[in-house]
Amino acid sequence: MKNMVKLIHTLADHDDDVNCCAFSSSLLATCSLDKTIRLYSLSDFSELPHSPLKSHTYAVHCCCFSASGHILASCSTDGTTVLWDTQNGQTLAVLEQPSGSPVRVCRFSPDSTCLVSGAADGTVVLWNAQSYKLHRCASVKDGSLVACAFSPNGNFFVTGSSCGDLTVWDDKMRCLHSEKAHDLGITCCDFSSQPVSGGEQGLQFFRLASCGQDCQIKIWVISFTHTLGFELKYKSILSGHCAPVLTCAFSHDGQMLVSGSVDKSVIVYDTNTEDILHTLTQHTRYVTTCAFAPNILLLATGSMDKTVNIWQFDLETPCQESLGLRSKVLRKIEELRTKMKTLSSEIPDEFICPITRELMKDPVIASVKRHLWKLSTGRGHIAPKECWACFVCFSGQQMAIHTKRKQWKIGSAKRNVQVP
Repeated sequence: MKNMVKLIHTLADHDDDVNCCAFSSSLLATCSLDKTIRLYSLSDFSELPHSPLKSHTYAVHCCCFSASGHILASCSTDGTTVLWDTQNGQTLAVLEQPSGSPVRVCRFSPDSTCLVSGAADGTVVLWNAQSYKLHRCASVKDGSLVACAFSPNGNFFVTGSSCGDLTVWDDKMRCLHSEKAHDLGITCCDFSSQPVSGGEQGLQFFRLASCGQDCQIKIWVISFTHTLGFELKYKSILSGHCAPVLTCAFSHDGQMLVSGSVDKSVIVYDTNTEDILHTLTQHTRYVTTCAFAPNILLLATGSMDKTVNIWQFDLETPCQESLGLRSKVLRKIEELRTKMKTLSSEIPDEFICPITRELMKDPVIASVKRHLWKLSTGRGHIAPKECWACFVCFSGQQMAIHTKRKQWKIGSAKRNVQVP
């Protein structure tokens, strides 16, 4: 797994803490306590001629692109959300929070017809992003609104407060649910763009990540339809940080989740296994923001050290292919497990451990670089060339390899496995 991700560029143009970064398909935007927003080209990370964007009179807390990337929204302590034309840097509109309270977060809906802004006084405003008119307004009971994320289908969105509440709203700004998620306050939340299919009547489930001052990252599963109603289920906690977690974001394909913390580290997780893939420690102060690019494997992380680091994931490494294959195997195993009683005699041999004759519990994938990686421990074993992309089942001190020839080979987990 080494060398899978590398630091390829560092941006150091801001004069104060970096609060947020966001990608479009061709641009990177960053904003800061220095009151500015900066735009960079993804082709060479050069700053655009019309950058920095200057309109806000106080710190800029958040920025986000519309789906097309032609419009950028930014919000500030000055109580406004500004819409910018990314092609020329011109101001399109200045949206004033009705209460005049500092605006801490802003998000476009997936189709960019609406924009949500959340403020320090707990007010949340839904704007028409085409007419720039206020559409609806509501508020949470306690705390400042500091986090917001739209579901991938745009039917609802979630806000997070400094008091720790996750609140779910439908597209008409009706409160569907509110729940205490983090005891000491929420700092960020994000939806995976890839829905999890399943359930009855074709119901779709969406994976949501939230993080907070309690040093935790929580994974939730949410489902909502107008006919069947709403359901929020807590799934798990991701460990790794030893201080408050300030930011989290899913990769575009939903396979990875990244987080940044007061402990100055950035952690990249595999969302299927929830294992830690990487811990990045380049920043020298709190990591305040992180974002994945939508169509290429780039990660941006911003910090109170005034820098933004750009990381690239190496497509030549086995991780992406292996993790995808392993997740498919795990799904198949789970499907077979539910049908064991009726199909016990018809389970394909490649899913049965030849040592114990039991359904595999912890498959490991052999990479094209001839290493077997035990994903839960990160330890590797040398695999023979003939075993590229094979399935591995561990049983005690032995492992069984299912080769491309569809033959099982059994050997010691402590030494090289020889395949005739």
